[in-house]
Amino acid sequence: MTAFYPDGFRNALAVAGLTMLKGELIADGALHRYQIEGDKAGSKNGWYVLHTDAQPFGAFGSWKTGQSETWFPASSAAMNEGERKAMAARIAAAKLARDTEQAAVYAAARQRAQGLWEKAKPADGGHAYLIKKAVPAYGLKLLRQQLVVPLRDVEGTLHSLQFIGVDGRKTFLTGGRKRGCYHAIGRPEAALCICEGYATGATIYQTTGNATAVAFDAGNLQAVAKALRQKFPRLPLVIAADNDTETPGNPGVTAAQAAARAVGGALAVPSFAGVAHV
Repeated sequence: MTAFYPDGFRNALAVAGLTMLKGELIADGALHRYQIEGDKAGSKNGWYVLHTDAQPFGAFGSWKTGQSETWFPASSAAMNEGERKAMAARIAAAKLARDTEQAAVYAAARQRAQGLWEKAKPADGGHAYLIKKAVPAYGLKLLRQQLVVPLRDVEGTLHSLQFIGVDGRKTFLTGGRKRGCYHAIGRPEAALCICEGYATGATIYQTTGNATAVAFDAGNLQAVAKALRQKFPRLPLVIAADNDTETPGNPGVTAAQAAARAVGGALAVPSFAGVAHV
C-alpha cells in the first residue's frame, strides 16, 4: 500500500489548489519547497512534509497565501495510544519545520524588500497606471518602470513590495509577508478606511480626506482591520468593499462584511449600497 500514498498526497495537493508543477515527492519527513502550478517561474511558494512509513502522514501549504493543510491516507487504521502520541509528535515537528522555514523566508524577503525600496526612486503622477486611474502617487516609488507599493505592519516595518506595471499587472515580491500588512495613505484622524487596491485607496483619500489602508486583496481585509483595531481601539473604521457583482458569491463584499463585523466597523459598498453598520 505504501506505493500508493504519494499518489494520494499529490491528489490532496491538487484538491487544495496547490498542485506541484514538477518534481518527485520526497517522503523523508523533512520539509521541502516546490513550485505551485500557476505561480511565476522560479518561485517556490509551496512546501510539504511527507511520511510514507507504517504511520503515513503529510502536511503542506503555501507561503504565498498562508494556507496550511494536513493529510492522512483514506486507509489509515485506528491508532492505539502510543501511535497517537507518536503521530502528535510528528505533526508538531512538521509545524515547527514549517514555522522555522517560514520565518527564514520572511526574513530574506524583508531584506530584499528593503534593498529594492532604497534603490527605487520617488514616483510622480506620470506613470501610465496612475494616469489611467486618475490618482496621485501617495508614498509610492518607481523601479524599472514599475510602481512600487510598500507592505508594512502596524509598527511600520517593511515586509514586502507590490509592483504595478504600466499595463496594470500586479505582482508581489516572492516570499514576502502580506497577511496583516498594508500601505497607509494619510494620517488617521476622524476615521480610517480600509480597502483592497491602491487606486481605490487613493480615490477614497482624495474624495473623503480620510486616511486609508490598502490591504491589497479581499483575503487580507480582516487581518489588516484587526491589526488596525488593536492599534486604534477607538477610531472609527470603515471597510470599503470591492463590489464584485459579476463574480459568484461577490467575494469583495463578502470579505468586507466579515472584516467589518470582526472590528465593529462600518461597511461601504460602491455605487448603490452606501455605508451601513454591521
